[in-house]
Amino acid sequence: MMEITSLLIVEDLPEARTRLGAIVAEAYTNAYVQSVGNVQQARRAIDEKPWQMALVDLGLPDGSGLDVIRYAKKKQPDLMCVVSTVIGEDSQIVAALSAGAQGYLLKAQPDTQITKQLRQLQDGVPALSPAIALRIMQHFQRTGPVVSSSESLSARETEVLKLIAKGLRNSDVAIALGLAETTIATHIKSVYRKLGISSRAEAALHASRLGLT
Repeated sequence: MMEITSLLIVEDLPEARTRLGAIVAEAYTNAYVQSVGNVQQARRAIDEKPWQMALVDLGLPDGSGLDVIRYAKKKQPDLMCVVSTVIGEDSQIVAALSAGAQGYLLKAQPDTQITKQLRQLQDGVPALSPAIALRIMQHFQRTGPVVSSSESLSARETEVLKLIAKGLRNSDVAIALGLAETTIATHIKSVYRKLGISSRAEAALHASRLGLT
């Protein structure tokens, strides 16, 4: 189980920041939490400190939360980004996952449910609102992997997919398999390319479909 000890909240509405802060404090009792209100502040916070998780709203006054996610994944590849929004449109879900989001939570849910979903991240379970998970599953049922797993993934790539689907970071996967972290990053890129995915949330769902979880 991975313990979350640092979390960045990116949310422009003061009342929403207060609510999310209380939810995060309940979910991760030992975590250091910082809140910022726009894209520029989020980028500065990411530059100044390593984070384990970022809870990101999509609608920000100076840009999109997608910009924050892309910047975060570039600067800190192991940082888990989870969308927290009122927007549940398919186009935004796909865009967020493509940008590297590893979760998608709707603010309309009760606080207790969001708290539970955030806690599950520590056990490697993607933080997805039920309605969002259903849409993603329906999308995969329609499209499926780009190629079949038997044709696509090598034995080593399958091992890597299984471990990242459990929520392990690149460094943890490297230790588990006795490989260099750069080698793990190469395998992950290959897995993403072969399966036609771009985030760990999608990897977890594909791993479930392939019977690896």
